[in-house]
Amino acid sequence: MKWKNYPQNIKVRLITSFFNRAVSSAVMPFMALFFAQEMSKVWAGLFLIGTVGVSFLISLIGGYISDRLPRKGLLVITSFLSGCMFVCMTVSLLPKSNIIWLFAVAYTIYIITSSLGRPAMHALVIDSTTPDNRKEVYALDYWLTNLSMAIGAALGGLLYLNHQIELFMLLSFTSLCLPIAYKIWLINGHNKLLEKQHQNVFVDLIHNYKIAFKDKPFVQVVVGSMFIFAAEFSLNSYIGVRLAETFKVVNIGEFELAGVRMLSLLNIENMLLVVCLTFFINKITDRFSNRHVLLIGLAFYSLGYITITSANTWYILLLFNFIATVGELIYSPVRNAEQANMIPADKRGSYSAFSNFSFSGAELIARSTIIIGAYLVPTMMSVYIGIILMIGIGLLYAGLFWRKLAIVV
Repeated sequence: MKWKNYPQNIKVRLITSFFNRAVSSAVMPFMALFFAQEMSKVWAGLFLIGTVGVSFLISLIGGYISDRLPRKGLLVITSFLSGCMFVCMTVSLLPKSNIIWLFAVAYTIYIITSSLGRPAMHALVIDSTTPDNRKEVYALDYWLTNLSMAIGAALGGLLYLNHQIELFMLLSFTSLCLPIAYKIWLINGHNKLLEKQHQNVFVDLIHNYKIAFKDKPFVQVVVGSMFIFAAEFSLNSYIGVRLAETFKVVNIGEFELAGVRMLSLLNIENMLLVVCLTFFINKITDRFSNRHVLLIGLAFYSLGYITITSANTWYILLLFNFIATVGELIYSPVRNAEQANMIPADKRGSYSAFSNFSFSGAELIARSTIIIGAYLVPTMMSVYIGIILMIGIGLLYAGLFWRKLAIVV
C-alpha cells in the first residue's frame, strides 16, 4: 500500500510519533544518569522503579477511558499536558533556578499524562487499519520507531552533556506541537464506545479488565510476549554487565574495543539492520503463512539471543546479533498484527493497556537476570534464556493459532 493510500489517522500517528520519539530519545535514556548525579544512585533507582509501576497502573486507567470517550479529545488533552510538563522541566534546569524537585514532579506528571494517552494512540492504529493491512502498517511503524530512536541517540550523544537546556527546549516545542497536530488532522474514529456496566466507575474499571484477564488466548499472547521480549531486554541488563566485566579487549589499530563499546556496537548494529532490512524482509515474508513466518522468526531470534548471552568473541557476537535481529524483523509484524486482530472492537484501549504488561514484565525478568547471573556461569545463563524463550514461544503460538486451528478442524 502506497503512502497516499494510508488512512489519515495512520499518517498523523506515524509522523508525529517519529518526531516525538526522535527528540525524546535524545533525553529519556539519560534520566537515570541525571537523577543519580543530582540526588543519589539509590534515590534514582527507587524513583525510576516507582515511575515504571505508576506508568503501568495509569495506562490501565487510560485504556478504560479511551474505550469510554472519543480518542481524539483524550489525545489532545494528554499530549498538551505532557508538553506543559516538558516546559516545566526546561524551566527547572535554567541556571538561575535549577529546581530539581520541580523537575522530578514534572517528570512524574509527564509519566502519568503520557501513560493515560498511550492506549488511545495504540487503539487508534487498530481502529484505522484492517486485518489485511495491519502487518504492513506495523512493519512501517517498527521501522520508523527504530530510525527515530537512532537519530535521538545520536542527538543525545552529541548534545546532552553541553547543550542540555537546548535539548529540553526542542523537546518542549515538539511536544507542544503534537496537540495542535492532533486537533487539526486527527479524525474521530468510528470506534464502538464501551458501555458502562456498573454504576461505580472503579468497579466498572475492574470488571472491564477482569473480562480481558478471562480471555485466555489473549493472556497467553501477553505472557508469551513477555518471556520473548525478556531475551532482547537482557541485552542492556545481564549481557551488558557481563560484557563490561569479562569481554577481552580487542585493538583495531588505535581503536580499543572494550566491553561497553561492544554493547554499543551491538545496539548500533540492531538499529542499522532494522532501518535497512525491514521492508525487504517484510516483502519476502508476505509470501508465506503467518504461522510459519512467526515460528521461523522466533527460531532465528532465539538462536541469536541464546548465543549472545554467553558468547565473548566480537565476531560471534556480531554474527548472532545479526541473526537475532533478522528473526525479530520476521516475527514482530506478525505478532503485532495477529494480537491486534484478537482485540474486541469496544475494548481496544483496555486490551492495548493490558498488553503493556508484556513490556513491564519483560523488563523485570531482564533485570532479574543480573542477580541470577551472579550465581550462574554464562553457559548456564544461555540455558536459562533458552528455557524462557521456549515457554514464551509455546504460549504465544498457542494464544494466536491453536484456537484458529481448533475452529478449522
